[in-house]
Parts: sequence; structure tokens; C-alpha cells
Amino acid sequence: MADAFSEASDRSEDDSQDVMTPAELIAKLEQAWLNEKFSPELMESKSEIVECVMEQLTHMEGNLQRVRKGDIKASIHRMEIDRIRFVLSSYLRSRLRKIEKYFPHILEKEKSRAEGDPSFLSPEEFAFAKEYLANTESYLKTVALRHMPPNLQTVDMLKAVPKPCLDSFVFLRVHERQENILVEPETDEQREYAIDLEEGSQHLMRYSTIAPLVASGAVQLI
Repeated sequence: MADAFSEASDRSEDDSQDVMTPAELIAKLEQAWLNEKFSPELMESKSEIVECVMEQLTHMEGNLQRVRKGDIKASIHRMEIDRIRFVLSSYLRSRLRKIEKYFPHILEKEKSRAEGDPSFLSPEEFAFAKEYLANTESYLKTVALRHMPPNLQTVDMLKAVPKPCLDSFVFLRVHERQENILVEPETDEQREYAIDLEEGSQHLMRYSTIAPLVASGAVQLI
């Protein structure tokens, strides 16, 4: 049996302008997954990668149906399909957890996004976040706010819900060499200083310092 993922990819890539090999597609998914898993804030939506992977998985499942029972290749491809599904599910769950935790700030950020800037939410996530906000406000009014004095019957969700802590520390691996990265001091006695990030090196740094590099793909959270 030919590689199931390659066969699936060949079908979809015939109609694609930007050809991406199966290995590159999975690498993109895993990169988005790790960045989402370890970053304190919601990352840019990778809905195109998600849709492409789901399409490839559907084709892979179809290929496996044509393999005779007992073929060891079928077991190997089944394990790969399960692995990819786990990564995909974990990626989506990580995003939903952040949306539930920081929903007013995420919606505000999406609302203030300039035209042409990449969206932080897929259409489905945006609908989920708006519904979550509406349900939360409705629940608060029903359970507590309507029983309080009139001047206390409103709540500012942006103030009530904490923001993501962008000053938290993260581990990262450098994919592209970076020069003169400004590092903030940890104590009053220290001063700001600049460092170079060598390709392949690993570091522990504040997320706020390297957030643009994560977004651009120059560094990878680990």
C-alpha cells in the first residue's frame, strides 16, 4: 500500500497554488499546537491548516478502508492517524480553554483589529466567544445582579475577568538567528540588556519579550 497520507495529499494539492508536503503540513500543525499550548495568550487562528489536516485525515481514512485486513501497514497508518487526531484535538481544546478564560479581552482585541490584520478567531470560535459572553452575562444577572442595589446591577467584564499574563516565562527554541533582543531587568538593581539568539539555541524568557518572534515563526515555544 502506498503511503496513505501522501496519497491524500496528492489529491488536495492538485487544486492548491501553494504546494505543501504531508510532512510540512504536520510540522505546521505541531508548531501551532506547541505555541498555543505554551503561550499565555490566544495565538493567531490557523483555521486553514486545521481544515487542510481534517481533509487529509478523511482521505487517509478512506485509503485504509481499501487495505486488506491483517496488513501491518494498516496498523502503522492507523497509529499515525490517531497521533495526528490527538495533536489536532489538543490544539483546538487549548484554544477553547483560553477563549473561555479570557473571552472579553479576546473579543475586544478582535473588535479593535485593523482591517487586513490576521484574525485571532476562526468564524466558529468567534461565534462561540460571543455566545459564551452572552450566557455569562445572563447567568450573572439571573443569579446575582438582579438581587443587588440598582447601582450594582451592571458589571464590566473587561475588569471582572483577568487578562493573560504576558510577563510569564516560557521555554523556546530559536529557528532563525535574532540579534539585539532587549531583555527587561528582573530587579531594580539590574539594567536592560540585549542578547543575540543563535539558531538552534534554547532559552527561558519572558513571553512579552519574544511574542512577535513567536508570531513570525522565528522562535518556537517548547
